[in-house]
Amino acid sequence: MDEMTSQQRFRRMYEHREADRVPLTDIPWGATIERWRREGMPEDVSFVDYFGLDHISSISVDNSPRYPTRTVEETDEYVVRTTKWGATLRNWKHAASTPEFLDFTITDPDSWARAKKRMQPTPDRVDWDHLRQNYPKWRERGDWIVGGLWFGFDVTHSWTVGTERVLMALATDPDWCTDMFNHFLDVNLALLQMVLDEGYEIDCVSWPDDMGYKGHQFFSLQMYRDLLKPVHKRAIDWAHQRGIYTHLHSCGDVRPLVPELVEIGLDALNPLEVKAGMDPLAVKAQWGDQLVLHGGINAVFWPQPEKVEAEIRRLLPELKRDGGYIFSSDHSVPSSVSLEDFRRIMELAREIGSYR
Repeated sequence: MDEMTSQQRFRRMYEHREADRVPLTDIPWGATIERWRREGMPEDVSFVDYFGLDHISSISVDNSPRYPTRTVEETDEYVVRTTKWGATLRNWKHAASTPEFLDFTITDPDSWARAKKRMQPTPDRVDWDHLRQNYPKWRERGDWIVGGLWFGFDVTHSWTVGTERVLMALATDPDWCTDMFNHFLDVNLALLQMVLDEGYEIDCVSWPDDMGYKGHQFFSLQMYRDLLKPVHKRAIDWAHQRGIYTHLHSCGDVRPLVPELVEIGLDALNPLEVKAGMDPLAVKAQWGDQLVLHGGINAVFWPQPEKVEAEIRRLLPELKRDGGYIFSSDHSVPSSVSLEDFRRIMELAREIGSYR
């Protein structure tokens, strides 16, 4: 079998067919990239090209309220900034860490109503210059092109309103929550439709919606069915009506939600977080003919060469069976993984993930 482009390879996985090999992809933390640069990766080369990973290019649009952004404080260790979503957050400069959220502009239905008026699908929310300059290169190279969606529980609580506030509102003011979920999506889809109308093609849409943590979910199965599942279904239906695949990133233990996601037609699930309770082989056995699995290689083992090699040899032959698998860690590549260890991991994945 001749070597495929990334687009051909991904498409075979979404069709649940074998390719030349499984796609190889991952997302290192910024601190991981810093380490790899110190260990010899050139400054002017992306880690994707350096390790020969598959090319995924993204088309992003801006469905935010466009609040002013500014730097509040900066030290050698961190920077505090405001975001276009109205959050104030602290990012650590040299540590592999999620942001620390300090404050929010949207805190109740009234402040949401003001923000909602600012969120309108106008053409200036698409970076047309970036698309014109890069889209032809992506297609010529054979990239897998992903349209970004930004809606749902995770981005509402973590980036916009605050976790405790949204968790309480799911029970006390569900209409407010569903209005936010739906309006985020409405604006996002309208903007992506503008992109499609201009002749750009998207292979897949993807969105982050972390719905679990270690051993459990943030809300009940019934609450998911009542409040969030209909919004997920709208996104999936929109994509499928246009011949576009769908990909959900949902960290944590989401086992009870997998049948619900399959029912509404989700095509791919990531990251299959083993340390939170997910078992990629069990998901493969039950849903592998309907769901593309992306991830599932325990990131805790990645700094331990013998353990991660054993895990890859145990899991990958079954996960790749009949297509439908994309190789990566079950979250992100930690900064404890050296340049050479990551190289060996990807070489092994390339070898065992081959269909030749």
